[in-house]
Amino acid sequence: MISRIMFPWGRCSPKSILCRPLSVQRGFFTAETRHFSRNVFQHEQHASAAPFNTPQSQHRNASTMYYTISVILGTVALAYGSVPLYKMICTQTGWGGQPILTHRTGDGDTASRVTPVTDSRRLRITFNGSVSDVLPWKFTPQQREVRVLPGETALAFYTATNKSPHDIIGIATYSVTPGQVAPYFSKIQCFCFEEQKLNAGESVDMPVFFYIDPDFATDPTMKGIDTITLSYTFFKAKYDDNGVLKPIAS
Repeated sequence: MISRIMFPWGRCSPKSILCRPLSVQRGFFTAETRHFSRNVFQHEQHASAAPFNTPQSQHRNASTMYYTISVILGTVALAYGSVPLYKMICTQTGWGGQPILTHRTGDGDTASRVTPVTDSRRLRITFNGSVSDVLPWKFTPQQREVRVLPGETALAFYTATNKSPHDIIGIATYSVTPGQVAPYFSKIQCFCFEEQKLNAGESVDMPVFFYIDPDFATDPTMKGIDTITLSYTFFKAKYDDNGVLKPIAS
């Protein structure tokens, strides 16, 4: 017996595909679906490709390419900025977690800034030391932490050892965490951003003389901060053909 589909409005026409066997119906509708889908895909592909062939699209693509190239060139130029410029910006503004050089008064004297705030809580200063992968040095802090009052000077030491059979010149960068403390972390003397030459197998002690500016104690945003970490990283110094120090890179 041949199966047919009965609709609410009556029996279908004998010539209709709906009156044919179910297997024939399924094959017919499958073929029609494939044909319809292929036509839709070809239409959408043609419609999406067409706008890219217009003069407006070509001009827009060219503008995007020029903008991208400009951004890349600008980034490269910035990356090759001088170390002294980077040092000056960081030490004057505390940008990027960099401690500033000092909080100086108008006459350039720091004496008024290094007066301990005796009624303030003591701050815990911790130290980290690391080296880049290409520098065969060992670099570690001699103390794990010190505790100071805002306005009180402190002296800490790091030890650097050249473990290679060659003399090497290194240069260090540093940062402070949390980053918002950086404007209050003032160094009086530091080995950072200075070329440090270690002979083969040599070890040297490197001092850091610093203080936390007394304004730290009156800043309400600093109330929840009791621990400050000073981190140093040493990199291998590299020079161009003219003997000029290249930007710091690992």
